[in-house]
Amino acid sequence: MNERWGAEADITAHETAGRRPGDHRTVPPRRSMWTGWLVFASVLMIVLGVFDAIAGIVALFRRGYYIVGPDYSLVLSVTGWGWAHLVGGVVVAISGAALFSGTGWARLVAVLCATGTLLTHLVFLSAHPVWSTIVIALCVMVIWAVVVHGEEAPDAPW
Repeated sequence: MNERWGAEADITAHETAGRRPGDHRTVPPRRSMWTGWLVFASVLMIVLGVFDAIAGIVALFRRGYYIVGPDYSLVLSVTGWGWAHLVGGVVVAISGAALFSGTGWARLVAVLCATGTLLTHLVFLSAHPVWSTIVIALCVMVIWAVVVHGEEAPDAPW
């Protein structure tokens, strides 16, 4: 079909445009405009991980910062949530950095970590409602970017 419609000639002419005779450089493959969403998800996971680690450190060292009344249920103590945020934040930041590789395993780990962060902040909603709502929305964006546009840059460095 390429020969019939001349697509082969158009592609070859486009790839060689602007080259001098004897120049045999290869043209890098074109990336989709959606590839930027994967970079966005990677950076966002690193930022969310660092912020969660900071929130965990605050919960561990400033006991009165998170005020939880008797009507709130955190399931864990504030110290327990501090450790959960600290460890979870470090894991999320590392998985965000791994997502830059574009590999399938990094995308899977990124979705799992974003889902875990989302669930953690869903439970932590009673202690910090505004921040938790923002983090939940950002986690949904990360999951969407990786799941919907994850195949845009398979196994290729940025």
